[in-house]
Amino acid sequence: MSDQKVWLVTGAGRGLGVDIAEAALAAGHAVVATGRNPETVIAAVGAHDDLLVVALDVTDPASAAFAVQATVDRFGRLDVLVNNAGNFNAGFFEELSPEEFRAQIETTLFGPVNVTRAALPVMRAQRSGLIVTISSTAGIVGGEFLTAYAASKFGVEGWLESLTPEIAPFGIRTMLVEPGFFRTELLTPESTKYAEASIADYAERTAQTVTAWKSMDGQQSGDPAKLADALVQLAARGEPPLRFPAGADAVTTFEDRATLLLEHAQANRELSSNLDHDDA
Repeated sequence: MSDQKVWLVTGAGRGLGVDIAEAALAAGHAVVATGRNPETVIAAVGAHDDLLVVALDVTDPASAAFAVQATVDRFGRLDVLVNNAGNFNAGFFEELSPEEFRAQIETTLFGPVNVTRAALPVMRAQRSGLIVTISSTAGIVGGEFLTAYAASKFGVEGWLESLTPEIAPFGIRTMLVEPGFFRTELLTPESTKYAEASIADYAERTAQTVTAWKSMDGQQSGDPAKLADALVQLAARGEPPLRFPAGADAVTTFEDRATLLLEHAQANRELSSNLDHDDA
């Protein structure tokens, strides 16, 4: 049997999605590269015999269903779904409008939910498949200016972790990827939208944070091409990891979080452990 797998990659018009599509093609796989603008995807990924470009708005369930059907129509199956599409609505919670907060959740939580919902019937019928979802270290540890983004990524973590045992009996595996700082396009104006400064109490910190983050764009230490190659390697394993901290900074984040959770467990152990009914 051929080792070629069929990959569907969302957000393949720029950033990490382009690298993932290229790495999968280079490894001999067939790729369905998707994005809101197919012409942008074609320009970014280039032509290839095993490449299909499909328009996809991940916030639209009908669009997700169309992309999955186009995958099956062209290649006959779907083996690896990479939920990569995303954006970043940054700002202090009080300055993020309800519409901006909800838009973040729609893209980076309900986006993967929509595409995965469309893909699962195909994978169940095959009794095989892998769902790779790009989360973030912001799905492990929250922080100021990240309320909307972290809320969406924490949601992604809980959703996929809970989905995993539901679909495991059908031979479908999952992998959460938590990148640290990579030189993708997440901090570019095309991907990041800063909340309008509207509250004087936050003004100084907002200006400092925006300046600092803009200065980081293009200077991040992580190489997205290396991350893409690592994902292709991990996807080839019989049992991919349930979580993959991507980058040395992500590994440190995992370690620090684990230590902090243990400290919290110990801090009020006696009080926490004596909350049962007296007759229990």
